[in-house]
Amino acid sequence: MGGYFWPIHMSAFENTLAFAQAQDTADPLRAFRDEFLFPQFDGRHAIYFTGNSLGLQPRAAAAALKQELDDWAALGVEGHFHAKHPWYSYHEELTASTARLVGALPEEVVVMNQLTSNLHFLLVSFYRPKGKRVKILTEQRPFPSDTYAFASHIAFHGLDPAQCLVEMKPPAGEHTLRHEDIIARIHELGEELALVCFGGVNFLTGQAFDIKGITAAAHQVGAFAGFDLAHAAGNLHLKLHDDGPDFACWCTYKYLNSGPGSVAGAFVHQRHLGTDLPRFAGWWGHDKHERFKMEPVFKPMPTAEAWQVSNAPVLPMAVHRVALEQFDRAGMERLRAKSIRLTGYLRWIIEGISAAHGGMFNIITPNDPAQSGAQLSILIKGEGRAVFQGLTAHGVFCDWREPNVLRMAPVPMYNSFEDVWRFGQVLQQVIAAGS
Repeated sequence: MGGYFWPIHMSAFENTLAFAQAQDTADPLRAFRDEFLFPQFDGRHAIYFTGNSLGLQPRAAAAALKQELDDWAALGVEGHFHAKHPWYSYHEELTASTARLVGALPEEVVVMNQLTSNLHFLLVSFYRPKGKRVKILTEQRPFPSDTYAFASHIAFHGLDPAQCLVEMKPPAGEHTLRHEDIIARIHELGEELALVCFGGVNFLTGQAFDIKGITAAAHQVGAFAGFDLAHAAGNLHLKLHDDGPDFACWCTYKYLNSGPGSVAGAFVHQRHLGTDLPRFAGWWGHDKHERFKMEPVFKPMPTAEAWQVSNAPVLPMAVHRVALEQFDRAGMERLRAKSIRLTGYLRWIIEGISAAHGGMFNIITPNDPAQSGAQLSILIKGEGRAVFQGLTAHGVFCDWREPNVLRMAPVPMYNSFEDVWRFGQVLQQVIAAGS
């Protein structure tokens, strides 16, 4: 558990406030909760389970932003080289922490743009249809931006998205994919497959995919492998270099707590660095030692920075720097260990309430920690939206996705076991009020 241990007598769950508080007392990460600002409800912290949509604001974010605004006011353009955190090289301050976060080498990662922009830039390099190798394989109902990006690149190459974009569906009567079916489908498509691109975690079901296994299968048939880690970065203990995907990209405003619409990240495996892969080029991807020579021929950086096209958005990066520092202190191994326990407690609470009410809840997120992260996705019998609205009215922040999925994610960085217990009490109140 990587330094995150629970007393043996606490191995079983109990639906009591005393148990939840004892768990929190034993939590070595408990102090991080005080580093965040919570929405308030009835004079206390709201129950915030939507870190899978937008993470809470770190208390240190305001000071980080003020530092850059003060440097801008005092230095003007000279802030590029003389600010406390020089703007010209600001993204470089984030590289080492980002590499640790996703299990990569420093030269394999870069903080830039937003998630879908990064996906587009990476598809330029890694979706190269040729001959009969034209298809992209993804999961059923990835986040819509991914679908739009895949379809637009297929069409850009003069191909038909209806023929070339293949979405895997779960078996009849099931809600999630089986790993063995993914691998079989990759081998079935074989020489027709140009790219396999899945989410690290599916946004709707909360299913986590086997990055290493999917990557290996894609490479066996001669295809590239990439991953959208929007719901995986800061949630799962990633090992991108060792698992070997060709590329990955992620946002930072969910589990990474870097603010709405914040800067995103990208990964390109070491084996592709310094190669002649096609890419869209921009000034900021040019060799930094010769950038100000303003020469007409693009000379790419020998790192993932070669995929940069524009200079760093410093203000969002300032908040992201704060957030990454928190992850460095907490450690993904410890966060993941707590997450398994915390989400396990939430699942146990919900299943107990469901059993007492005729099985009204069906958790579709896999129970196996190897196939899930912090999020639980729940199908509700009857009028599920009414349950969601009732929870919202009682100060619970969760998420409703059509047609009938309630999503919630207790985030280990700032959520507590008492939050989970309190949620169970509110859920029972909502059910009682609606019966």
